[in-house]
Amino acid sequence: MGNKAIIPWSEINSWSCVACGNCCRGYSVPLKPNEYAKIAKMYGMDVLRFGLGKVYLKNGRDNRCVFQRPSMGRWICSLQGIKPQACKLFPFRVYNKPVYGRGDGSAYTYNGRTYYIYMDAECHGVVSGKPSERYLKRILPEMIQISMGVRYKQKFTTSKYISWTPP
Repeated sequence: MGNKAIIPWSEINSWSCVACGNCCRGYSVPLKPNEYAKIAKMYGMDVLRFGLGKVYLKNGRDNRCVFQRPSMGRWICSLQGIKPQACKLFPFRVYNKPVYGRGDGSAYTYNGRTYYIYMDAECHGVVSGKPSERYLKRILPEMIQISMGVRYKQKFTTSKYISWTPP
């Protein structure tokens, strides 16, 4: 999802979604087969873009995801019930090995296993500094669970500003 400044999780004090909408502008969101099937069934094929062996959410006006909607000065996702994993994980990137040459600061141990977590520093919800307790105990574990596919619902890693119910 994009080619921006990537930093290891250990340089971040906290993160929360501020519903600024920048995460859904200019990115190609890859869909897993089950995600593509659900979205196509509910919204039709016009909301999808097809690449070589991949399916993506289509971007519309201003290169913004077609499912992003403005509301009270914020941007919200209208796919909340079936939001793709790639969207849930943003601005986090979770790997099984270091990939950006900064492995020491990206290693995070969860349930006895080491993951390498990076963040997109362009996200407006990122606050630099020493990691906070909430970030360490709530945010990072939830991101790992979502990346592993053992958790679907977001509790700590979604916007707290607006609840969205599709029309």
